Amino acid sequence: MNTQTQTQILPRSLALAAAPFLALGPGACSYLSRQDQSTAVGAGVGAVGGAVLTGGRTIGTLGGAAIGGLIGNQVDTRK
Repeated sequence: MNTQTQTQILPRSLALAAAPFLALGPGACSYLSRQDQSTAVGAGVGAVGGAVLTGGRTIGTLGGAAIGGLIGNQVDTRK
């Protein structure tokens, strides 16, 4: 299989694999508090952002998740 064919197949198979998780994901978090949901969303967005900014390096992904989770946790707190 040549490289061009592999690069065309990967995004399609990745989208097919991710579809069930994206469809069922919101219902899986219904028992969480609003702050917990914000933390989870922040961690997810931070992980994606960290991965993009560091070219997929593990440290960037984990660092982005940690920072995003901290920010998400503090977004909706009332003092």
